[in-house]
Amino acid sequence: MLKLWNKDRIAIATETLKGVSSKVIEALENRPVYIRLRGLACMRGSPAKAYVLHIPVEEVGGEGRLLRACQVIIDAFVEAGLVLQRDAHHSLKLHATLMNAKFRKRNKSAGRRDYFDARGIFKRYGSENWGEYFIPEAHLSQRFAYDRRGYYHCCASMPFLGASKSSDF
Repeated sequence: MLKLWNKDRIAIATETLKGVSSKVIEALENRPVYIRLRGLACMRGSPAKAYVLHIPVEEVGGEGRLLRACQVIIDAFVEAGLVLQRDAHHSLKLHATLMNAKFRKRNKSAGRRDYFDARGIFKRYGSENWGEYFIPEAHLSQRFAYDRRGYYHCCASMPFLGASKSSDF
């Protein structure tokens, strides 16, 4: 998550993403990317006291092309000064968030970090195979801003195949 708190930083991030497009396509070996979603995991805590419940993302084929491409983007954002120093050395965890206690409706005066019991969810869905998916592009999405379909607003996108049109920027 980048902290892009104004239009200037969003513009820098957009240009940075645009500038690494060819390096990303090279890291992906100009081949399509497919991912597999399988199982469940907690970002922090345990299933009994979960804060974030997510599905781990695996690259189909396990070649590491997607992680290499992501690292190209991360390195470019770090170089552009868009990553906070405390976040610069965190490792990337590809995942699909299902539940986040941070957004749970609760009594705000409790003054403590909220969690939820996910043991029942793990028991029922913990080894579920959620399917394989083609990933055509990367999006730079803006939190708290949504498009007409309810998805995060896409500030910029980068196609993952060289044959795709580059006018998506």
